[in-house]
Amino acid sequence: MLKHLDLSLQFALADADAGTGTQANVALHRAALPRHLVTKWIRHALQANAEITVRVVGADEGQALNRDYRKKNYATNVLTFDYAQSPIVQADLVLCAPVVAQEAKAQRKALQAHYAHLLVHGTLHAQGYDHETSGADARAMEALEVAILARLGFPNPY
Repeated sequence: MLKHLDLSLQFALADADAGTGTQANVALHRAALPRHLVTKWIRHALQANAEITVRVVGADEGQALNRDYRKKNYATNVLTFDYAQSPIVQADLVLCAPVVAQEAKAQRKALQAHYAHLLVHGTLHAQGYDHETSGADARAMEALEVAILARLGFPNPY
C-alpha cells in the first residue's frame, strides 16, 4: 500500500551546474523529475508515511555537503539526511545533477531512470537501510531496490 508523502521538490541549479552550462540542460533535469513521478517513485519505496525534501543541486553544493557531512571531498550522486524514521520518516535527499547525468551517460541509462533509482535508494537510506555495513546488507538493499524499480517499470539498475 502506498504511503502518504509530504514532498518538497527543490531545484538549486544554475545554468553551469547542470553539465554543459546551457539553460536547455537545466530544463532537461527538471523534465526528468516531474513532481508526480518523484512522488510515485518515493512512495513505492516507503514503509511509513513521510515528509521528504528532494533538492537537486550543482557540483559545488554537492561537493560541499559531501565534504562537510561525510568528510569526502567530492560531489556524489545522492546524499540522504535522515532525521526521523518513526512514526514519520523525515529526510532530505540531495541529488547532484551533473554527477547523475554523467553516471547515466556512462551506464547508458536514461536520465530519468537513473534519477528514479537514486530516489528509491535514498528513500531506503532514510528508513535505515545501509549498504556500507556489510555485504549481506548491501545485497538485501540492492534486491529491494531492484524489486521496487521493477514494480515501477524500470530494469535492474545493477
